[in-house]
Amino acid sequence: MSLPRRFLPSISALRALEALDRLGSATAAAEELAQTQSAVSRQLKTLEEQLGVSLFLRQGRHIRLTPEAATYAAKVRTALQQIAQASVRLTVNPVGGSLNLAILPTFGMRWLVPRLADFARLHPEVTINLSTRLQPFNFDSQSFDAAIHFGRADWPGTTPLRLRSEAVLAVAAPDLLARYGAITGAADMLRLPLLHIETRPHAWAEWFAAHGVHEARPSGTVHDQFSTITQAALHGLGVALLPDYLAEQDLAAGRLAVAWGGRTLMTGAYYLVWPEANGRDPALLTFRNWLAGQAEDEDSLPR
Repeated sequence: MSLPRRFLPSISALRALEALDRLGSATAAAEELAQTQSAVSRQLKTLEEQLGVSLFLRQGRHIRLTPEAATYAAKVRTALQQIAQASVRLTVNPVGGSLNLAILPTFGMRWLVPRLADFARLHPEVTINLSTRLQPFNFDSQSFDAAIHFGRADWPGTTPLRLRSEAVLAVAAPDLLARYGAITGAADMLRLPLLHIETRPHAWAEWFAAHGVHEARPSGTVHDQFSTITQAALHGLGVALLPDYLAEQDLAAGRLAVAWGGRTLMTGAYYLVWPEANGRDPALLTFRNWLAGQAEDEDSLPR
């Protein structure tokens, strides 16, 4: 369907609007766009005239967007990012496409990346671009096609593919365990210094409950990601709850030992998630179908 010309402003005018909204002034927008301030002002005025609505509140020499224009600018920003992303894909890989994937640092490096050589062998036409992220984000405002997510399958506006559950081991340096003596039950673990990770704030309470110690209030130091908490455990700073796939090498080498208990299944799981609107993207479909074969459960593809 062909839209009236007035509803299809120029890219340069839309970029000026987006920059003004994000940076807060025409001067800053002009500097970022490598244009003069007067050129940016002309583009904004033309956009306002073309749409036939007031977009700006003028205060002396300064202008700012009306609330309605700010909402419009947010949607323009998303559209510009999609255009830029599509252009990059076409330029970098015009045949098979590419996938911009956000990954969790440790899980991505230790579980996903070792498997990607198989994907590259089977699908050399698809390019996978990786970026690490610890926190969930908004697909509308960040240029990712999919993400590796830990938690529940409840990320709004997305479709999930379950990859694997998380089972943890309570591990520590052998020297630390020797200093604290015999541990005969889960309750004894409260005597030891416990290491916590920001992304799993209730992990120790859940672990204690799984072993019959309810309403435990474990304290200790907090670390931002698994790489740092692993180093803290290796250097004898305390006991860490590490995913089994992450602890196995240090356990086999004797650098870490299980403090007490065995493999404990935790709530939450690792998922590949993608925006519902992006579900038919060929590169995503290829990657998703391959990754389903790497998942821990059979028949994992959403129906």
